[in-house]
Amino acid sequence: MDKKKFYVNVGSHEISQIRYDNNDEFTIYATQDEVQTLRNKLDNMSDSDTRAFFRAHVPIMPYHNDKPNDDYDSELTEAFRMMYDLGDKETKQHIEEIGILSDNHL
Repeated sequence: MDKKKFYVNVGSHEISQIRYDNNDEFTIYATQDEVQTLRNKLDNMSDSDTRAFFRAHVPIMPYHNDKPNDDYDSELTEAFRMMYDLGDKETKQHIEEIGILSDNHL
């Protein structure tokens, strides 16, 4: 499959072929299958975030035992790893500068 250019905004969970407003936080070149995998990771982050929100409102659950937060962090790291692998030079540099993958050895 041919790789196409996509713009990704992690905060809004947006992946688009059309550059619009602030959706170009990261630029990647990916196949449709790769984009779908990245989309699944971003969707999983949303699901984990929702579960963490509800967990935060249950006072008897200890904060340090928070699987939704762990799941969110894991999906976020995997999404950044994927964007690093598929990204252009600027995307790779940006991800290196923010250091999110520093523990995972680029």
